[in-house]
Amino acid sequence: MPFRYTLRQLEYFVAVGKAGSIAAASDKLNVSSPSISAAIAQLEVEFGVTLFVREHARGLSLTKAGQKVMERTEFVLREAELLATLAGEITGKVQGILSVGCLVTFAQIILPGLRREFETTYPDVRIEQRELNQADIFSQLRRAELDIALTYDLDIPADLEFRPLHILPPYVALGEGHPLADHAELTIADLQDSPMVLLDLPFSGEYFLSFFRDANIKPNIAERTADMSVMRSLVANGFGFSIANIRPLNMLSPDGKKLIFVPLAGELRPMRLGLLRARSENETNTSKAFVEHCARAVQSGSLPGLCAREQD
Repeated sequence: MPFRYTLRQLEYFVAVGKAGSIAAASDKLNVSSPSISAAIAQLEVEFGVTLFVREHARGLSLTKAGQKVMERTEFVLREAELLATLAGEITGKVQGILSVGCLVTFAQIILPGLRREFETTYPDVRIEQRELNQADIFSQLRRAELDIALTYDLDIPADLEFRPLHILPPYVALGEGHPLADHAELTIADLQDSPMVLLDLPFSGEYFLSFFRDANIKPNIAERTADMSVMRSLVANGFGFSIANIRPLNMLSPDGKKLIFVPLAGELRPMRLGLLRARSENETNTSKAFVEHCARAVQSGSLPGLCAREQD
């Protein structure tokens, strides 16, 4: 006898498995708890297995059988989305899921607004976003876990294709009381004796340190962090200067202290912001539309964080 269940029931099952409770899944999906409970019960009858252990204190947890069904269900739902995308390719529609990665250093500035405008323009598209470092972006593109990524042109491998969108020269971030904060521009030589807060991410840290290596200067690294917000707070609180390429939208650190941004002069390679994807990946209508959307946003000047700001 064939199984009788719907994709909607499978979606409810996955939502409960990830949320750990029917109530949390109900809030996320905006579907009544009884409807979700009924869907889970129907699936357990159809599959002939118990999918969840019901614990009053801890909510619901997947059984071993439930974990295996969950893995396969996510695959089935992904394939169903790909069928919808295929139908869109045939009809010329922009629809389906688009998995978009973004370099963690600027994801909070660029991606949410870019995604909101794209999903408003194309309501049949749902973007799955991931904030990643450069190494993880490479890895997930190769495993087809990402369709496309917004990142910098840092050590791009030959099997991935980079489309540049915007050039971002480096700048120095300083606390308001730093001795160099009143300079109109700075050079690497000016920074030689000052403590540095290094934004230490895969590939990014090496890029910043290459400025000092090329000038035969040893940087005075006082602090390291992989978090852009922590870097700004360390700088604002006097732990040293830092170097970055994309600018925050205001002059304050996360803890409310003022920052000063000074251009870094010299023959220094700028970052290029752009879109990265696998070379072998066939471009869908949806991915084409996203590429065009990003290009328009950059050209119109509406993408935040890309332009130099005058000091207040």
